[in-house]
Amino acid sequence: MTPSTGLAADPPTGSRALDGESVIAVVRAPRIPDAAALCAALAEGGIRLTELTYTTPDVTAHLARAAGAGWRVGVGTVLTAEQAERGIAAGASFLVTPGCRPEVAEAARAAGVPVVLGALTPTEVARAVDLGAAAVKIFPARAFGPGYFRDLHGPYPEVPLVASGGVNAGNAAEFLAQGALAVCAGTDVVPPEAVVAGDWAEITRRARAFTRACAAAGETGR
Repeated sequence: MTPSTGLAADPPTGSRALDGESVIAVVRAPRIPDAAALCAALAEGGIRLTELTYTTPDVTAHLARAAGAGWRVGVGTVLTAEQAERGIAAGASFLVTPGCRPEVAEAARAAGVPVVLGALTPTEVARAVDLGAAAVKIFPARAFGPGYFRDLHGPYPEVPLVASGGVNAGNAAEFLAQGALAVCAGTDVVPPEAVVAGDWAEITRRARAFTRACAAAGETGR
């Protein structure tokens, strides 16, 4: 399978922020036996953006393996400039933070790598935009539900918003229908035990089910 492109390098608007992708797989596992095979399994199921996180030991080694195989992979739970720089050096093509982190945004800007900054309130969304976020991750999305994305697009109609935290196959389409540019698929698609076991067929099955559920957003006029 041919690896896809991921986030655009310049701070974008609209669908260009994620290069047309509506799902990001977020991997939190104590061990990843083969990050390239993991990305391939997800892509086989229709998810072509993968976020590894600093909660996984030796994440930069996994980033390097996946990126070296040609996959578009980013790194998340980035809290410091040092983590941002290490992730970029390992091949991360985008960065994700759980909250507004000015030092991470600056490191990303200096390297020409897009950053998705975390936020929750309208004030934090504005701050993330001011810091140059390519998109703003609303976390935890389940705290306010899908309708919150419609509300945020009142004052911020052009800001690309990503739903993260509590998103699953049962509610992902509604987040997209209410204005999320993309959703983050976590343990619903990449349960840690399946990742550790290298059960790529199961992960492909879960990814395919998730992306099919998301397709309902388009059917409702997104």
